[in-house]
Amino acid sequence: MRPRLLALATAFVVAGSVAAATPAAASGFPHVAPLRVMAYNIHSAIGEDGVLDVDRTAATIAAQHPDVVGLEEVDVNWATRSNYLDEARELAQRLHMHVFFAPIYDLPPDRPGAPNRQFGVAVLTRLPVLATENHPITRLSTQDPNPVPAPAPGFGEVVVNDRGVRVHVYVTHLDYRADPAVRAMQVADTLSILDSDPVGEPQILIGDFNAEPSAPELAPLLARMQDTAPAGAPTYPADVPTKKIDYVTAAGWFRVLGGSVPDTLASDHRPVVTQLLVGRG
Repeated sequence: MRPRLLALATAFVVAGSVAAATPAAASGFPHVAPLRVMAYNIHSAIGEDGVLDVDRTAATIAAQHPDVVGLEEVDVNWATRSNYLDEARELAQRLHMHVFFAPIYDLPPDRPGAPNRQFGVAVLTRLPVLATENHPITRLSTQDPNPVPAPAPGFGEVVVNDRGVRVHVYVTHLDYRADPAVRAMQVADTLSILDSDPVGEPQILIGDFNAEPSAPELAPLLARMQDTAPAGAPTYPADVPTKKIDYVTAAGWFRVLGGSVPDTLASDHRPVVTQLLVGRG
């Protein structure tokens, strides 16, 4: 895996609390650790009010005390809408976390002497990072006037050490179009990548799937990965949510201890937060 981690902090804190201490013996695993996970499509740090406010986005994340966060719609030197900010780095600095940014698009600059314009997903974490990779999956480009489905990057993976438990954390943003064909291909690609991990190691898949749990194209994925969020809690649009399209899913050795969908207008999506217990043999 490519070492694309930006080491922006030195504090490694396991945030959140386990609802009643759960001994390893009771869990059925020789070794367990708490893991608080957050999924958040940040909409380029632009809220429902149309205002760009990275501080507000950071405050929304900080209020949940996550150990790992999967972000979608992250701008890095992308456009005027986000003042050409490196939002991945800006959020990591404010939150004192490590960040791994996995661009979907990496385009030439639109200003002389500027860095490339990038847009994609990211993982923030307080935990020690063991490895990172930006995996390709099938995409239908929004930047090509005549796109065809083709492999493209933007399926981010970070392997973290959670108190001795090796955890694979993935973040994804599936196709938004009404036609589910590309999402179905993306699900197949995702499953192939997930199946390459060592058996038994916990896997967390975070993302904006752009489809509700009943969508047929998600069925193979949700059969492989358990949805850990509160049942029936919609996430989009943020002001009056009617659709559940944002997920924290898990596989391997884990237990769900609780979760929530916080009410916030810092994006056009609401975040999803789950408290897990993960384990290893």
